[in-house]
Amino acid sequence: MKTINELHKIREEKRKELDLRINTKADTREKHILVCQGTGCTSSKSPKILESFKKIIKEKNIENVRVIKTGCFGLCAKGPIVIIRPEDTFYAMVKPEDCEEIIQTHIIEGNRVERLLAKDIDGTKVNSLDDLNFYKKQKRIALKNCGVINPEEIDEYIAFDGYKALEKVLTKMSPEEVIEVIKNSGIRGRGGAGFPTGKKWELTKASEGEQKYVVCNADEGDPRSFYGQKYIRG
Repeated sequence: MKTINELHKIREEKRKELDLRINTKADTREKHILVCQGTGCTSSKSPKILESFKKIIKEKNIENVRVIKTGCFGLCAKGPIVIIRPEDTFYAMVKPEDCEEIIQTHIIEGNRVERLLAKDIDGTKVNSLDDLNFYKKQKRIALKNCGVINPEEIDEYIAFDGYKALEKVLTKMSPEEVIEVIKNSGIRGRGGAGFPTGKKWELTKASEGEQKYVVCNADEGDPRSFYGQKYIRG
């Protein structure tokens, strides 16, 4: 990918392909089985669940079903979590031995596996993650795509607006405007001094020379600094 047009093409084509991830009324015969690969679910054998689904689907020669690894859904206590889209069915505390039943009952026969549906704090069953009282009043911003896309597939990130901010910076904003946005954001460095990032960028732009460097002036043992990198590498 070298141009903005290529970025647009990937976003448009991949978004159509993945519409069923967020559209419960998607007009498609395809189903996506989303399996959480966050640390909590992973420690409870979700990688085995992922592989088991793939193996069963291959053995049964089932078409129009894809098994997708995702990031954390944000509810580790219910893990391992499996969500089937587009119907958005939320299965909780899934075990590798449950995969056969999910494929047979849900995918082949078209019925939910009632015993695996997640339960709310009052014990009632819920069909969707968003139906939980814990989530009803929440709105994800930075993590809105976590649990929706495969974090290891860059095209899926692009499909859900990945690099839109970079695209805007490169095509619609001047360097001064970008610096002003960063300054107004209040972002600071993570070192002890908490130096304003926008100010650092402003000083760098104002310095002479075609090639410029932003140097991290931290302690010698700090791996974030150039000294630290040298120190670590010996």
